[in-house]
Amino acid sequence: MDFDKIIERLLKDEALSFNESFLIASTCSIYLDDKNSENDGRRIIINILEQLKKIPLETYEIWTDLIEIAGFYPYLEKEKKHLKLTSIPARVRKAYHISNNLEGMYFQEEQKYLLDLLSKDKNVVVSAPTSFGKSLLIEEIVASKKYKNIVIIQPTLALLDETRRKLLKYKDSYKIIVRTSQEPSPDKGNLFLLTAERVYEYLEFPHIDFLIIDEFYKLSGKRKDPRADVLNSSFYKLYNKFKCRFYLLGPNIDGISDGFEKQYNAIFFKTDYSLVDCVVKDIFNSKGIPYIGKAKREKLFELLISKLDEQTIIFCASPDGALKLSIEFMLFLEHKNMKFNEVDVPLTEWLYENISKEWGYIPLLKNGIGVHVGSLPKHITSSVIDYFNSGKLKFLFCTTTIIEGVNTSAKNMVFFDNKKGKNIKIDYFDYANIKGRSGRLMIHYTGNMYNFNLVPEKTNLVIDIPFFDQKSITAEVLINLKKEDVIDKETDTYKFLESLSIQERELYAKNSMPIHGQKALFDYLKENYIENSSLFNWTSLPTYEQLNFVLDKSWEFLKADEERLDPILSANQLCRSTNNFVRNQKTLKGIILANISEHKVNRGEIQKHLKDGNYEISKWLRGKPKSYGCMSDNELIHLSINDALKLKKNVFEYKLPKWLKTFNSIQEAVCKHFGDKAGNYLHYANIIENDFMQENLAILAEFGIPSSAISKLQKYIPDNMNEDEILGFISSRGLLNKANLINYEKVKVEENL
Repeated sequence: MDFDKIIERLLKDEALSFNESFLIASTCSIYLDDKNSENDGRRIIINILEQLKKIPLETYEIWTDLIEIAGFYPYLEKEKKHLKLTSIPARVRKAYHISNNLEGMYFQEEQKYLLDLLSKDKNVVVSAPTSFGKSLLIEEIVASKKYKNIVIIQPTLALLDETRRKLLKYKDSYKIIVRTSQEPSPDKGNLFLLTAERVYEYLEFPHIDFLIIDEFYKLSGKRKDPRADVLNSSFYKLYNKFKCRFYLLGPNIDGISDGFEKQYNAIFFKTDYSLVDCVVKDIFNSKGIPYIGKAKREKLFELLISKLDEQTIIFCASPDGALKLSIEFMLFLEHKNMKFNEVDVPLTEWLYENISKEWGYIPLLKNGIGVHVGSLPKHITSSVIDYFNSGKLKFLFCTTTIIEGVNTSAKNMVFFDNKKGKNIKIDYFDYANIKGRSGRLMIHYTGNMYNFNLVPEKTNLVIDIPFFDQKSITAEVLINLKKEDVIDKETDTYKFLESLSIQERELYAKNSMPIHGQKALFDYLKENYIENSSLFNWTSLPTYEQLNFVLDKSWEFLKADEERLDPILSANQLCRSTNNFVRNQKTLKGIILANISEHKVNRGEIQKHLKDGNYEISKWLRGKPKSYGCMSDNELIHLSINDALKLKKNVFEYKLPKWLKTFNSIQEAVCKHFGDKAGNYLHYANIIENDFMQENLAILAEFGIPSSAISKLQKYIPDNMNEDEILGFISSRGLLNKANLINYEKVKVEENL
């Protein structure tokens, strides 16, 4: 029997006969003994484990031996009631694979190999499937307590929060640091859980012993990731200063920059070893062509209905598309008279109070449907993942947020859209990452991938490391390198950086923003100092004119060429939105209510002009959703909420504070040059970034606690209290009851106590 026929047979309902089981085991043994086919041998074993009840008891011993040969020791432990090792050598080998630090945990064969490499003082760069168990090795490193100070860099705050919650059990041995304002503990170890930007901004690290970079492919300059520069600079900063050991991990990578392994005492280890098998199924028409339009959506909905007893993730191109498709699915269910038991999740209470009772997201949750997109507040996305993993939600519509390592319990993954955003095609690397989200290690033996699009052409992915090979290095990375580490000193970029004064180099390097843009802003402020100094030399709250000047020049000089600040389209709009937020709205709900009011006024004006036959207004309406002027109240509410979420997350919590802090440092240098006292924007930037909460309470938002709960707790907590003491203070003073928190808010605080 060949591999495909074996899998086909295992998927049938009938139990295997003794002869069938023996024949499949014999074939599997041959596969495992051949390097070219051993992966198929492991896949057969995984499918046997999935269908264990169909296997004759008389052949269990044969399969137990094959599972041990494959190195699947975690599964031998999981199924130890049924699968018993009989030989002493096999028992010894299993005992060799038990963790020294994680109770009752066994490593599979290649995990153990990597741990042995790390114990031999080798740096390790790993490319392995999602279901390899790479993150388990992170916990093993922490649990060993071998390293006093560890930095873990991950690409998203959601993934960092998941890691924080997993590692909270080690808080007696390590202080867990998630913000740049937290100081390291001198008495115990420190565990820094940071994005690359925060590593770059952290001022004084203690001696770092070990560095972990998750999703290290984001170092690549060729993949055009906007955060590649700061990740390269952070890696270089830590390694150059501390010569720390490192462990880099990621999926589906075929190689790294030539010479990196030798120079950094590293081993690049690529493996296809996986403990979960993915069954791929194409949802195409009878001619083998993908469905499009309405037919494609209907085929998706029919598939989802057939998977009501399993967790399913649907990949969509954009946040708007994910929400729209999820609502269409809910309406499809209603049309089919498929009423579910209403799902009771505490989040809906918070949404009623802080977003809107009219928002379409609420009935989705009640029908067991979740949406996971980057524009949602952090506490919502973490709650939705928790509800999904616990089985309260059956379906999860998402975007690239799921590619970047959020762990779920999904049995099924649906590749519905073949783009990221509007124009970027999903390549094979992204496809493989999406596929890797099907099936959860130690929960499922197999997962399913449903293709609604053609699979992208497979290409080898070699990750370049710009700070090392310097083939695609940018000024933002090059400015951080020591002179002796620069390979080519004849490039225009290097000559430009050398033309800067030492003070300018230090100024631009610390800001992690486009160097040429910073230089242009610096020169502009100097050249126009007498005329404009009053517009940028301000402290605390600016006048509208001052704010407009700073944001207009930030837009002109600090905004990258193709950068979008969705939903903001111009510097004037950014100024108006920021001023309204700070002086009037102050909360997400405030932004939403203002948006609704503005949209309704605009709709009325547009309808009046359309009635009068105004061609210019008609021309403006082209491309607007549902012809903006003809939207219903519900559609306007949805649009208002969507824009408010994007504005809050993309602009106020991230981009705008970075611009203000960068502009602040440049105006300080310019004012110093002219011998004048500088302005100070830091208070203004911080109140925007931190939702007007006390500076020491911002750490609670990092822990996934809603700002609404923090504002209720704020009046009970001294503004000079050390941020590391706040959770203990909340618990010891019984503030959960005093602060009049709703149930959802209490749950989010209690998760951290």
